[in-house]
Amino acid sequence: MEQKKNQSRRTFLRNGIGAVAAFTIVPRHVLGRGYLAPSDQLTKGVIGTGGMGKGHFGYAGTRVVAICDVDKLHLQQAQEVLGEGVKTFDDYRELIQLPEVDIVHIATPPHWHGIMSVEAARAGKDIWCEKPMTRTIGEGKRVKEAVQQYGRMFRLNTWFRFEDNFYGMNTPVKPVKKLVNSGMLGWPLTVTLNRHTGFDWKQHWVGKTNLPVTPVPAELNYDRWLGPAPYKPYHPDRVHQRFRGYWDYDGGGLGDMGQHFLDPVQYILGKDDTSPVSVEIDAPQQHPDAVGTWRRITYTYKDGCKIILDGEGTDEKAAFIEGPSGKLYPGFRSDIPDLAKKLAAYPDPPPQVTDFLISVKERRQFALNEENGHRSCTLVNIAKIALQVGRSLEFDPERQVFLYDDAANSLIDPPARTGWA
Repeated sequence: MEQKKNQSRRTFLRNGIGAVAAFTIVPRHVLGRGYLAPSDQLTKGVIGTGGMGKGHFGYAGTRVVAICDVDKLHLQQAQEVLGEGVKTFDDYRELIQLPEVDIVHIATPPHWHGIMSVEAARAGKDIWCEKPMTRTIGEGKRVKEAVQQYGRMFRLNTWFRFEDNFYGMNTPVKPVKKLVNSGMLGWPLTVTLNRHTGFDWKQHWVGKTNLPVTPVPAELNYDRWLGPAPYKPYHPDRVHQRFRGYWDYDGGGLGDMGQHFLDPVQYILGKDDTSPVSVEIDAPQQHPDAVGTWRRITYTYKDGCKIILDGEGTDEKAAFIEGPSGKLYPGFRSDIPDLAKKLAAYPDPPPQVTDFLISVKERRQFALNEENGHRSCTLVNIAKIALQVGRSLEFDPERQVFLYDDAANSLIDPPARTGWA
């Protein structure tokens, strides 16, 4: 994660949010497009000021000039942190039209990511979006098209294909990518993600059925919170920290952690420009509204590579990566003798642009962008659809449609609520 050593999300929250309000800059637009302000800082607007949104306030080299939230309490608390000079809105469409905003940060529930990203691109803004990139495959296609049509820079906010240790693997992705590229493990490869290989699927993120109707809090514009999602009576479980348990807004632990876990695997396997040809599920029948648990999800690519999501951690001896010629376990342990010594003879993976500010200033595509980000989000979304329809599915990676399954295809691009297409 860029500037991580100076001020990552975690250290930012620890060191104090209020410092961001002290910056004084000349916005880039004042000097004309293509020129930087004297302070070399970029201005940004943050949509969604809850827990995740506040984490977007303090990235080094940037300054928040506008914030938006449909919850008045969230907005008030954020303004108290940032200071009176920051503009506040309860309608994101007003924020993205501000000429002084360079970058739009989208830290809302996932059912908003697609619409906001497309409209921000159309408004000429660069985009820093929370994961998952989009709630549906169709939205992902449109984000990719809009970002490229309007010449914008796009960054998805999961960073494990870069520098951080990859969860419980206790190693960055770079040496794993180098190992796979070397061919020492053989081909095809099988990757297993479970709690024994370092990946907890948060099966507690499930929804509740038969929610009673409760009054909408005075501070929340619930109709606007729903936006493109189908109207359903308000209950606290549907909003803020609990929304992940409902299909209309996310996809449980899979939606929450899926792109964090799967994007680096996609990169490791060299699959950034394709998708699996099938997804197999082992799961209880899902409720049409509330997300449930699942036992196992298996993706298979055309070349035979597989990704196994072991939701219950049943395979205690699983390797993270297994190939015909070797295995790799957490901590970079392997059954290949003298692996480190042998690997030193191979070249490192090609460099990537992992600082989004460089991407914006120099108009160079970010390492995790609208193209490969859409593909790794599609991994999440095809599994969600398989769970919802209750069966394994075949998928066409080129056309990005399911084969022989109209019900599954209807969930690729479900209709938005009237007024939010």
